[in-house]
Amino acid sequence: MYTLKLTQIGNSVGAVFPKEMLARLNLEKGDELYLTDSPEGLRLTVHNPEFEAQMKAARGIMKKRRAVLRELAK
Repeated sequence: MYTLKLTQIGNSVGAVFPKEMLARLNLEKGDELYLTDSPEGLRLTVHNPEFEAQMKAARGIMKKRRAVLRELAK
């Protein structure tokens, strides 16, 4: 478990992430994190859940309409 320290950044508040946590998440300055609600509470992730849902729908369409997409690719 990691503890994040909140600090004043201009008119906003930011969180300071420990170096080990950034390395484990493969994050650098300027990267984006996503905070979502989950049954267990809040979830902080490097993956965009909305984009993942869109890709899941796209994969379903590509699988269902494979022949049409093949013809369009010609």
